[in-house]
Amino acid sequence: MNHTTKIDGVVPVIPIPFTDDESIDEAGLRRCVDFVARRQMAALCLPAYGSEFYKLSEAEREQVIGVAIEANQKRIPVIAQANHGSCKIAAGLARRYAALGADIISFAIPRQFGTSDADLLRYCGTIADAVSIPVLIQDFAPGKATIDADFIDQLHKQHPNFLYAKLEEPLIIDKLVRIQDKVGGKVGILEGWGGYYMLEAIPVGIVGIMPGVAYCDLLDRVYRARKNGDDRRAYDLFATLLPVMNFTLQDFELFLQVEKRILVRRGIFDAANLRQLTMTPSVTALKYSEFLIEHLVRILAGEGIDLN
Repeated sequence: MNHTTKIDGVVPVIPIPFTDDESIDEAGLRRCVDFVARRQMAALCLPAYGSEFYKLSEAEREQVIGVAIEANQKRIPVIAQANHGSCKIAAGLARRYAALGADIISFAIPRQFGTSDADLLRYCGTIADAVSIPVLIQDFAPGKATIDADFIDQLHKQHPNFLYAKLEEPLIIDKLVRIQDKVGGKVGILEGWGGYYMLEAIPVGIVGIMPGVAYCDLLDRVYRARKNGDDRRAYDLFATLLPVMNFTLQDFELFLQVEKRILVRRGIFDAANLRQLTMTPSVTALKYSEFLIEHLVRILAGEGIDLN
């Protein structure tokens, strides 16, 4: 991976499998990474929100990155996420992850408290300067303002290895147009939130989406169809996925609960365990999730896609 390499496509965030005592299941993690790499996704990312990074110790975060890099065997780029509220500590994490062999360093902007753009530029710049490899910045701030075209343009001019941003918010297309007009292709934008806004975002310049793993192969077919102008195919297949997306994205821990259940159904995870604290779905919610999973399996079969 180098600064001229371009991401184009689906970049799944790897969920972390846990045993019944909430220990990391390394064998399950290796199967998950292999599943994504064999399907030639554009890259893989961990430990991010979809990896329950906020429930992992610092040593465990380094552990799962090391396992993923080893299991991947350089088949696709590995994006290592170095999240911390302190840019000094996040920069140290970034350096360690780069030394482990990560191809791109990612980090999420802390949004616990109000900060100015100047504060955020210093924070992001400190982490970007800690490594020479490309940097991806995630701005996940439900209901709050997120970075826009001027911020992205200024940060890229000051730190040329800032090459990607992940945005996940409603009405994203207007922001994407502003970014395209201001920055062009110098910083690639990836759409998060499970790929929910991908159909409107692809024509206005995103370079990929960052969903979970559970049905990344189906989302990849939607992405390719839309990118190649096969709009009817993209629309029809995406429409079949909307029920599970609409249900799971109501709550992030619910998303993880169903994600892991799908991966069990696909034979990739042995168990659908999340670390506590998590939300426990009701019997009714679980029954509906099983309904959705069975229909997802039917869609996979109709597309000629093996479960694992």
